[in-house]
Amino acid sequence: MKARMTSCGNWVLERFPMSKLWNEHMAQYYAPKNFNFWYFFGSLALLVLVNQLVTGILLTMNYKPDAKLAFDSVEYIMRDVPWGWLVRYMHSTGASAFFLVVYLHMFRGIMYGSFKQPRELIWIFGMLIFFCLMAEAFTGYLLPWGQMSYWGAQVIISLFSAIPIIGDDLSLWIRGDYVIADATLNRFFAFHVIAIPLVLLLLIFLHIVALHEVGSNNPDGIEIKKHKDANGIPLDGIAFHPYYTVKDLVGVGVFLFCFASVIFYAPDMGGYFLEHANFIPADPLKTPEHIAPVWYFTPFYAILRAVPDKFAGVIAMGASVCVLFLLPWLDRSPIKSVRYRSGIYKKALFLFVVSFVALGYLGTQSATEGVTTASRIFSVIYFGFFLLMPIYTSWEKGKPIPERLTEQGSLEECIPKIVDTFNEVTVKKPIKAADGTTAVKLRPNPSGIASVLIRFLKRLKASLD
Repeated sequence: MKARMTSCGNWVLERFPMSKLWNEHMAQYYAPKNFNFWYFFGSLALLVLVNQLVTGILLTMNYKPDAKLAFDSVEYIMRDVPWGWLVRYMHSTGASAFFLVVYLHMFRGIMYGSFKQPRELIWIFGMLIFFCLMAEAFTGYLLPWGQMSYWGAQVIISLFSAIPIIGDDLSLWIRGDYVIADATLNRFFAFHVIAIPLVLLLLIFLHIVALHEVGSNNPDGIEIKKHKDANGIPLDGIAFHPYYTVKDLVGVGVFLFCFASVIFYAPDMGGYFLEHANFIPADPLKTPEHIAPVWYFTPFYAILRAVPDKFAGVIAMGASVCVLFLLPWLDRSPIKSVRYRSGIYKKALFLFVVSFVALGYLGTQSATEGVTTASRIFSVIYFGFFLLMPIYTSWEKGKPIPERLTEQGSLEECIPKIVDTFNEVTVKKPIKAADGTTAVKLRPNPSGIASVLIRFLKRLKASLD
């Protein structure tokens, strides 16, 4: 029996390079040995992608892409299909989780310079993936055929009509009708289920192949291929499998715990993941009080609303995404990692993060005068980070870069510091029970909390200098 299985395995290997692929991309792919937790989010993005594909296939088995039946089919999945509510919540929560891990993955790339030479093509593929994710999320947003789905799609598609000359015809082609109707739902379903996922899978394949060709970046921004032993193995590298596959399991465990907590206890996340208006069937004659996209689109939506002219707003919103493609050529500094860059870049990155988060919040609010003014201020900061980058990155003088990777502190070394901090921000107070026994109750220590916050702010200021 064993001989037959070996013979069968050899027959496959002679016709398909399974071992070669495994060795090149896993067992003999050497990654830097100083990866930190920021490097969890790439593998988590793949995990969420698998979740979306599997749950999406299961949902299509009972979903009806028909304007008269779509909303009822979703209700049927939620109420009558065995475990249908779980599959639907896994898919809806997975959409938000996908963007969350992708945003963190992109931020890590900006922070450690993973877009710089020789990884420009990796960054371009990554941005194309992000663009496809936005298209995938937008087409899927209409499918539940709820009030917010219908009117949100109405607003977004109407933006294309602001484009001169071709705008009206383009909007008509996207809708497939003069209004959002059954034809729109059918073509959005086709794009969401077939067309965009195929492009997305191709781009992810190209992204990974390009990554493994030039090698992974690291928190120090040092190329480990410069220092190799006699066998050609990087001195500061370790095999991706089993070392990082095991390490990624820790990130997967923490992620799944948080993911399951949201699914079972707050699947709508207060209206941010599933809007309350989307639990009402689409009504073309009744407009919701406040139309806003899902949270992962709100930063770009806030930029759109910050510009008074409709066409200029569309241009600004598109530019806010497209400018990310130019990042490898906007940054003129030879230093990759934020660890060794000057304070001016750290302050600019800090302001960029603040502006992005603020725009995300402002995009969820009604368009009052104060919200619009704040959106304009943060939009200027957002674009300023990119447009002024060729200037302030050519000025900066960073810290000396080490020749080899630096050692990172272990978790065991951090635990005593965490315990000391916990003891500092809490105080134990004895409490006598009714039976005469004494219990100890932990209460916040205001002076300890203030001391910890002051130290944190001082370290933050020092890191930005």
